[in-house]
Amino acid sequence: MTLSLDYAALSDVGRVRRNNEDSAYAGPHLLLLADGMGGAAAGEVASAAAVQVIRRLDTATITGEDMIEALAGAVHRANERLSELVEEDPEREGMGSTVTALMFDGQQLGLAHLGDSRAYRMRDGRLEQLSHDHTFVQSLVDEGRISQEEAFTHPHRNLILRVLDGRPDSDPDLQILDVQAGDRLLLCSDGLPDYVSDDVIAAAMADGTPDSVVVDLITHALEAGSNDNVTCVVADVVETEPASGSSAQLVGAAAELAQGGTGTEPTIAVRGGTGSGDGAGGAVGDLDPEELRYAPRPPKRFLWLRRLGLAVVVLALIIGGGWFAYSWTQNQYYVGTDGDYVAIFKGVDEQIPGLTLTRVYEQKTLQVDKLPTYNREQVEGNIQADDLAAAQEIVEELQRAADACAAPPPKPSPTPTAPRPSTPPASGKPVTPPKPPASTPALTPSVTPSNGSVGPDDCDGVR
Repeated sequence: MTLSLDYAALSDVGRVRRNNEDSAYAGPHLLLLADGMGGAAAGEVASAAAVQVIRRLDTATITGEDMIEALAGAVHRANERLSELVEEDPEREGMGSTVTALMFDGQQLGLAHLGDSRAYRMRDGRLEQLSHDHTFVQSLVDEGRISQEEAFTHPHRNLILRVLDGRPDSDPDLQILDVQAGDRLLLCSDGLPDYVSDDVIAAAMADGTPDSVVVDLITHALEAGSNDNVTCVVADVVETEPASGSSAQLVGAAAELAQGGTGTEPTIAVRGGTGSGDGAGGAVGDLDPEELRYAPRPPKRFLWLRRLGLAVVVLALIIGGGWFAYSWTQNQYYVGTDGDYVAIFKGVDEQIPGLTLTRVYEQKTLQVDKLPTYNREQVEGNIQADDLAAAQEIVEELQRAADACAAPPPKPSPTPTAPRPSTPPASGKPVTPPKPPASTPALTPSVTPSNGSVGPDDCDGVR
């Protein structure tokens, strides 16, 4: 069974605005709608440029899952085109466009969607929304904070969160959808669903040809008081071969700005400033609601300059952090060895290629090999100090330990011996021998520096 599309597209500027910022395209293998935004920032140029790039997918050579890759690539190329247009004319800064595209290979549909335009499918009398709105209000619905009915009348229902605007993060939703004979497809800008309920849309979609349906839908939107541009693309999936030489339909801003082009590929007519009209056309006060739609997104003017500034800031933070760390190391002190002598070092004992983090601050006359074994091992492994005064105190303690080991031990006193008895005197009286003096024990050296006592064993390694 061979399936084909019977399609119609129509766009209306509406009863309020002076210029049409919607663009749409309908062909045998592609249905496409783009709703420009930015008001005075040339939303019509944005939507027309997007359609101009993406409409090249209207070919029978791309089928199946390849449609997803083709749609993603086309949307990204359109995004790059918008970035180029802003660079060419900074007055266009802030412009953007939604994109909703259905690609048809005779068996399946490939959907690409970005923004708050919508794609619907009616099957067996039931209307189903295929796209997901990228709006602030829809995020509230997704989180369960408001109902779908409340979203329809929410004062901020037009605030859009994702849009094609030349930024590198403008990625569309992509999916493959089934299709069957009898399906009716609808693409529309927000000028329709923001003012017309799904029930009314479903009733209009139930009867008539694609040509009559697009007229009915736009009429419903205008009668409901829509103050926006209204654009609709309707296509029936039928079991007939496409008519020979079926012509594509281009409507809205894309058709208007294509004037002056040749062949089948329209060219964007570059307009200075904001294009025709001031874009405000009857909006309440001096503020265009289309400007508010773009409010959640920060401007991207001079993107390269901001990126350069960001890089400079990051580099400055890195350099500043490195300098702070280096300054901290140069306020540290420790006691170590400088050759054969004890020294006070400034810095930290770490190795970084190309950078010296430590230096000898003050060399002492104290030789390392004059220290007790334990103290010598401490110095050779470096003794950290809180500050310079603490380092000098450590050296003084080491000097006292070395002096204790260098002091000669006292000589022991000789042991007294009992005198020999003398010859008794002639008188014959006994003689009482003198009492020997009390013996004096031998003395050993004992030094107790502030970091512990130094005994004979500690000084064994002293050379």
